[in-house]
Amino acid sequence: MNQRLNKSGTIEVICGCMFSGKTEELIRRIRRAQIARLSVIVFKPIIDSRYSKTEIVSHNNDKINSIPIAKSTEMIQSSNGCDVIGIDEAQFFDKEIVETCITLARRGKRVIIAGLDKDYKGEPFGFIPNLMCEADYLLKLRAICVICGNFASYTKRITSETKQVVIGELNKYEARCRKCYSLE
Repeated sequence: MNQRLNKSGTIEVICGCMFSGKTEELIRRIRRAQIARLSVIVFKPIIDSRYSKTEIVSHNNDKINSIPIAKSTEMIQSSNGCDVIGIDEAQFFDKEIVETCITLARRGKRVIIAGLDKDYKGEPFGFIPNLMCEADYLLKLRAICVICGNFASYTKRITSETKQVVIGELNKYEARCRKCYSLE
């Protein structure tokens, strides 16, 4: 990334359904920043302890160290001296996530955010849509539908739980295309 762009700060959003590779892409970008000898820090919501309490872990078991936090504003103090801030599972953060990311970008930071854009009902999830509007760069990933093999943009919950936030993976969710998501 050139110096001029780095000084102005950026917000990059990686979104999509479950199993689309969001965390994998976040890790890839963080590793490239490390290769460029930029200082990085990665955050995740404290409620996401599926694979690890202190790492973000992709479904293909790629991992990188992270700091679990309860409130998005904690990122501001903790990222002093860092060039690049990675944020995984951003849909689980409070409403201050948007202003936190804007503040960090205004301070010249490269902020890379990964999160679900829609919940299991197909509705906007958390403040990801707001972050998408603030993004300088936006990447929407798709998975593969487990029913028909087409591109999937939806996350289908396969359990009877009805709360919006239910932490899980293959045991609770499947990637589905629009047609197969609507079945049942």
